[in-house]
Amino acid sequence: MKPLIVITGPTASGKTNLSLLLAKKIASQIICADSMQIYKYMDIGTAKIRSQERKIIKHYMIDEVEPDEDFSVAQYQDKVKKYLDIIYSNNSVPILCGGTGFYINAILYDNDFFNEHKDLSLRNELYNLTNKQLQEKLFEIDFESAKSIHPNDKKRMVRAIEFFYQNGQKISHHNSLQKQNAINYNTLFIILNLPRQILYEKIEERVDKMIEVGLVDEVEKLLNMGYDKNLNSMQAIGYKEIIMYLQKQISLDEEIKLIKKNTRHYAKRQLTWFRHQTNGIWIEKNDFANGNEISDYVFELYRKKFEV
Repeated sequence: MKPLIVITGPTASGKTNLSLLLAKKIASQIICADSMQIYKYMDIGTAKIRSQERKIIKHYMIDEVEPDEDFSVAQYQDKVKKYLDIIYSNNSVPILCGGTGFYINAILYDNDFFNEHKDLSLRNELYNLTNKQLQEKLFEIDFESAKSIHPNDKKRMVRAIEFFYQNGQKISHHNSLQKQNAINYNTLFIILNLPRQILYEKIEERVDKMIEVGLVDEVEKLLNMGYDKNLNSMQAIGYKEIIMYLQKQISLDEEIKLIKKNTRHYAKRQLTWFRHQTNGIWIEKNDFANGNEISDYVFELYRKKFEV
């Protein structure tokens, strides 16, 4: 099996920094596994790596599509396979880095996504429903998915309902079958973690920094460019709350508090997913003095794993 390094963990845990340090050590390239960094013009709110750093270490799956383009996990899978081949052709070990578990699993298990055709009438009908109506519908057709998907996660609820009507199968059942597949790579799977309170503090610091460097202006610019507030991309944490502020539904202070709250909840859901869906090596960042120590430790794991 071909070698692959996966670096994941909750938002604000330091995945990007570790991936950069490790990529420099092993002369590798990085494939992003973040469902929002694929969108152009959405830089600050997605904590996208700076273009200067991308000139030093080649990155893939960043700025792939316009904010108003539909982009499925099946499309992600297809593109990443091509980029993996490019990296392997250079005799390098690719680094898959990001916090979107569904994307990571799509690569590791080569998941089959069945019917990916777009029924826009169904999708529009579903997006016109409230979150409560979507959850009620999902409980009727796929109880397991309804229990596991957060009631505020409209995108995933719509996806699960779409899947059922398109394929005649519950997405929860499909996913359980896919988990039985063997991993297609010889994988070094790293999960970064921090004590919950410290993680939450880092999240709050990150949100404050995003506001300071112009997140409100970034969202306003996207709206002025004609990107509709109801687009999937604009439902990302940070963007939807600022739209509420710009439309004078909430104050700036309320918006910031809401972004922090929603990001904390997202990090909690990520951690739950990593514990139940993966079998990686957990690295507690507080056990190390700094990022260089962590990268040295992971480099030793890399050497042993792949007998370099």
